[in-house]
Amino acid sequence: MKQKFLLVASLAVGLLAAVLAHAWLNAKNAEVEQLKADIRSRQQTVVILAAARALPRGAVLKEGDLIPVRTLRAVTSSDNLGDGDQAFAYGRRLNHPVDPDDPILWSYLEGGRDSARRLGEDVPSGKRAVSIPVAGASAVSGLVRPEDHVDVLGSFALPAAEGGHGTGDDAEMVTLTVLQNVTVLAVGTETARSRGGASAGYGTVTLLVTPREAEVLVFAQQMRGRLFLSLRNPGDINAEEDLPVVDFSRIREELSELNELRQREIRRSSSSYPRR
Repeated sequence: MKQKFLLVASLAVGLLAAVLAHAWLNAKNAEVEQLKADIRSRQQTVVILAAARALPRGAVLKEGDLIPVRTLRAVTSSDNLGDGDQAFAYGRRLNHPVDPDDPILWSYLEGGRDSARRLGEDVPSGKRAVSIPVAGASAVSGLVRPEDHVDVLGSFALPAAEGGHGTGDDAEMVTLTVLQNVTVLAVGTETARSRGGASAGYGTVTLLVTPREAEVLVFAQQMRGRLFLSLRNPGDINAEEDLPVVDFSRIREELSELNELRQREIRRSSSSYPRR
């Protein structure tokens, strides 16, 4: 009986050893195959972008500054610009000098890789991005920046009477607030991920709105008149209710009241500061 037990135990141990050996061999075979795959991968070539000529720090990349170069994948990284990334690089400023044929890295570009994201990736589900034409004083003297909060105002020539078309003697100029507390996604082509700083010369501002608000903005752009932006404090989430449509008659009626309110505000502000 004892001999039979020892025989069974020996067979079980042998079977376990065979299973473990098989598992070990499979693991080693997997390691070898992975090593082969890594070697093959390192031998593969990819196309990256390099400098066509010496470019100093601060140079703005333009067409002709970059050339495609084929090189081993093993000597590249995710920081390399690949063939097809030219559109994301042109117009960007270098923060690192490069010599001819030097690879161009995302870290060499002002704003880095993040600014290469498509703007659509920053539009939340259910929202839309709509651009409106504003420039100069209409855009707070070009001081509006991505992620700012603004109100959109419109000044239009509207029909003064039923049947009018907003032209000639039947046109009446009115100003009204179209939307309040709207987030700015981009000014010109500058987004929050492009950290180069927008210039005052941009002619469009892209706003984050709902689909219904998008329709309002598009319609407002087709009317005779102009759109303006009013810059808000980002922490101010209050909305003014029942804002009036302003025309010449309303201004004439409210000038005295508006000036009185302004004076009260000035007196209240001045009284809050300690006197010396």
